[in-house]
Amino acid sequence: MKAMQNNANGQMLDSPANTIIAEPKQKQPAPRQVNPVLEKLFELHPNLFGARFLPLKLGIFHDLLARHPDAFKKDQLKLAMGQHARSTRYLECVAAGLARHDLDGVAVEPVAPEHVHHAILEVFRRRQARSKDDLQPRLRMLLKQAIENSGLALDDYAALVRVQDEATNALIDDAMAELKAEVAKREALMATFKASGKTEAEFADMYGMNLKLVSSVLARVQAAEAKKTDALT
Repeated sequence: MKAMQNNANGQMLDSPANTIIAEPKQKQPAPRQVNPVLEKLFELHPNLFGARFLPLKLGIFHDLLARHPDAFKKDQLKLAMGQHARSTRYLECVAAGLARHDLDGVAVEPVAPEHVHHAILEVFRRRQARSKDDLQPRLRMLLKQAIENSGLALDDYAALVRVQDEATNALIDDAMAELKAEVAKREALMATFKASGKTEAEFADMYGMNLKLVSSVLARVQAAEAKKTDALT
């Protein structure tokens, strides 16, 4: 009887239901291969292609070929530069509104407003695809900053950046609507301040406002007015 029980127990332990099946080991993703041309660019110009990317001067492809005629093959360099320009890290530095730089790391020209704008949108799309959070509030904030930094009138900016995709245009419209409301509030504050005849400190105290905030808003309005004046002269 005991033997039968032992035999039965052995059969139960050996049954398929009780067999422990080892899970197949998941293959580790192969490390990304770095383009050797990009490695060479990092070696030659770490200030542009290193830990911190900078927007590149228009025509820098030809500058690289001229300065390093034996270091690169034209087609390979063209491919590598395209890969670099499409990278998220490069788009982020363009979206930040940094100036374009030459091979010596000298700032030589601003990035065109439409290039900044489209970089902001592309970085947003990539981040939103990986995030469960709604990143549109931050997108609107960045777009508002880009619009103001461009120095363009709202209508001129809109005409420059609008595309055929209506969803993208709706994002632009939302950012512009918010910006219009903010600008109107700033200008109203400036008008009230000028009419008061008070100093900034007295004005802030009179209305129970934070002095630093008042000073910041008034400075932004003054800077915007100065830009308009410069544009007319």
